[in-house]
Amino acid sequence: MTVWDRPEPPPSPAPLDRERIVAAAVALADESGLDGVSLRKVAGRLNAGPMRLYGYIATKQELFDLMVDEVYAEILPEERPDDWREALSTLAHRTRHAALRHPWLADLLGGRPALGPNALSVGEATLAALDGLADIDTALRAVETVSAYFTGAIRREIANLRAERATGLSRHDWQRAHGPQLTKTLATGRFPALTKAVYGGTDVDPETTFTTGLEWVLDAVATKLTPPPE
Repeated sequence: MTVWDRPEPPPSPAPLDRERIVAAAVALADESGLDGVSLRKVAGRLNAGPMRLYGYIATKQELFDLMVDEVYAEILPEERPDDWREALSTLAHRTRHAALRHPWLADLLGGRPALGPNALSVGEATLAALDGLADIDTALRAVETVSAYFTGAIRREIANLRAERATGLSRHDWQRAHGPQLTKTLATGRFPALTKAVYGGTDVDPETTFTTGLEWVLDAVATKLTPPPE
């Protein structure tokens, strides 16, 4: 029986339920990352004894599952997109925005499929937009391909943000700090392709980078969407 199917304990004098537990866990993770989340710390946030939480959640993994599904409620589009490209683009952008609000989400993306009710609703809305455009295996590969792109892109962006917080250096501060060393290295002539990229490439913001890569992936997916024979 999953955590979503298991009944909650009867009410007690101090109000406690899974919704409050998950909200407290998400708040802790937003503040300190996943390392800052434990059943003991969640119980402390709720002024409850740690053992009381085991009546609602059996393991830390169950707590993480509930936290992820809570964030999937933010990813779920307000209206179901009819166009497949809009559906996949919406999924990518809303997942990125959710991860920027909850950076710990990046650590839990890309593993086994999330099976909570909100995650399933997101999956349903996404696949429904591809219905009739290709056989089911092609539709699944399309979603997996786009998901693989935005999961990797989100993890990279979050890793950079964490590095900024850890070092106190913004991306541009870091570039300026390492500029002299890089300039000296490139002047040796050993890295002509990198030299061209450094001096001739356009420096764009993370959102532009994300959107451009996503559009390229969607263009590639479009070439594989052929309606199945009747």
